[in-house]
Amino acid sequence: MLRRVAATRYVVPLREGGSLPAVMEADDGAVYVVKFRGAGQGPRALVAEVVVGELARGLGLPVPELVIVAVDAALGRNEPDPEIRALVVGSAGDNAGMGFLSGAINFDPAAIRDVGGLDPALMARVVAFDAFAQNMDRTAKNPNMLWCTDKLWLIDHGAALYWQHDWDGGLGGVSSPFALIARHVLLPRAGSITGQAAWLRAGLGDEAIAAAVAAVPDEWWTGPPALEPGAYRAAFAARLRARRDAMAIYLGEAEGARARGL
Repeated sequence: MLRRVAATRYVVPLREGGSLPAVMEADDGAVYVVKFRGAGQGPRALVAEVVVGELARGLGLPVPELVIVAVDAALGRNEPDPEIRALVVGSAGDNAGMGFLSGAINFDPAAIRDVGGLDPALMARVVAFDAFAQNMDRTAKNPNMLWCTDKLWLIDHGAALYWQHDWDGGLGGVSSPFALIARHVLLPRAGSITGQAAWLRAGLGDEAIAAAVAAVPDEWWTGPPALEPGAYRAAFAARLRARRDAMAIYLGEAEGARARGL
């Protein structure tokens, strides 16, 4: 399960994305980037943040710590900006937090001096995992990666698992090849994608999937499908397991895209 913290101060909004996340201080003395369940994308985006982020961390990919941030509506009532005030007040309760990386800059392979030193195997693992998660938001225009202390960090997974926004609770589409992987910003520098199949399968075991899904608060599971939280988790985990088992298809698609770009 994820650690739980309580927000103590709203520091500053982050206006780069459409969901208006914020930097907030918490009662453990740390600072987090908080994404609000009352934002336009709704709680399903937070489900993706937690599930995909925790699976990535379990695989050893560089993702900052994830926490559940309890937000009191009182923190937003004195905000002068009406948009921020409505968002914070409307998000009272559990929200998704990610450890704040002080001094981080947006990842730009054309501008970061040391990008040539990145391990092609690491980049292949990121591509392989994003193909599994059907993460459409790792493009050159919007890479959703940071560079901090000479290290690459993966952030912002709310656009992954996009199938859940129109889902009937079943397994339809789990074997989709995910053609959008061809736009992945790391693909041109990555090593073999299919060569990461054993690593991906080992890290996406049934227990790892169950733990990531269990980390989602009950109130974030919203219909459709109209299931109670326990049944929703079971169906969600079943779909992730089926997606994992279809990796020959989507890793092959990614490998083909990589070959065409060489």
